[in-house]
Amino acid sequence: MSHTVREKQKLLNRIRRIKGQVEAIERALEEERGCNDILQQITSCRGAMNGLLAVVLEDHIRTHLVDAEEAGDGRDGSATEQLIEVVHSYFK
Repeated sequence: MSHTVREKQKLLNRIRRIKGQVEAIERALEEERGCNDILQQITSCRGAMNGLLAVVLEDHIRTHLVDAEEAGDGRDGSATEQLIEVVHSYFK
């Protein structure tokens, strides 16, 4: 069972909070609020996205990379290469 399935409800709750934050940014822009308010909301949303990324990435590393390498399951390539790929895609 995938870690995203086991933690599905927690992840969905995070996504819903992020969705609310993005909608708040939209409302702030529509209402022509000040830059400080909008920047604060964007920063909060970015932090929430980074938190979600950290949770999913950590679980991915623990579940699919470390455990797979320890079990000698090399069917998806080395854990190191997979991790490097994920990190590179994050910084694109």
